Amino acid sequence: MKRIVFIAITASIVLTSCASNPVVDPNDPNKNTKQNAAIGAAVGALAGAVIGFQNDHSGGALRGALIGGAAGGALGAGTGMYMDKQEQEFKRALAEEQRRSQIEIERLQNENLKITMNSEISFASNSAKLTPSFHNTLDKVADILSRYPRTSINITGHTDSRGSAQYNQQLSEQRAQAVKWYLMDRGMASNRIGVEGRGESQPRASNDTQAGMQLNRRVEMLIIPNNDIQ
Repeated sequence: MKRIVFIAITASIVLTSCASNPVVDPNDPNKNTKQNAAIGAAVGALAGAVIGFQNDHSGGALRGALIGGAAGGALGAGTGMYMDKQEQEFKRALAEEQRRSQIEIERLQNENLKITMNSEISFASNSAKLTPSFHNTLDKVADILSRYPRTSINITGHTDSRGSAQYNQQLSEQRAQAVKWYLMDRGMASNRIGVEGRGESQPRASNDTQAGMQLNRRVEMLIIPNNDIQ
């Protein structure tokens, strides 16, 4: 009987927490903070209820749910706010690059930020050498990343399908590594940055057209918040 009551309590708390999440304006710059605070509260409530039930089969579940909900909400809001601010800085600093379709900035549902850099303006053809004109853009990226140290960065290179798969894989790895080296030269710690190449294996569009191949030649930078942001 106690197990049934426990399940009912926790389910009710989680559903109530999720349902109370206000309708957020899609243009609100703090929308992710608000949404993640509600999600964090729901998850925290469930976790707290489980711990409370294990330690005290009477009122422990409810007390644990209330404490966990508050803690989870604060954690979700903290991460969301941290990434909200970083996203807005990237969009302001790279507004011209976005206007020219040289860079895309995307906020993912798991709070990660993804910056996609068009290889047409970042690298010479069939080369892993950064173009001088792209240095200014990477300087902006490095400046913002240095002011948000509680994130890690994963850089992934991609190519179109011209050339052999082996060559494309190698080129994609070299281009990702070139971006990492540039960021390190601007003061970023190497242990914050991971690199990988995907070659031609993950196209965004068909390689049958020039436009499609241009979309496929890119470097993606995934910015991931640390787990301890509050």
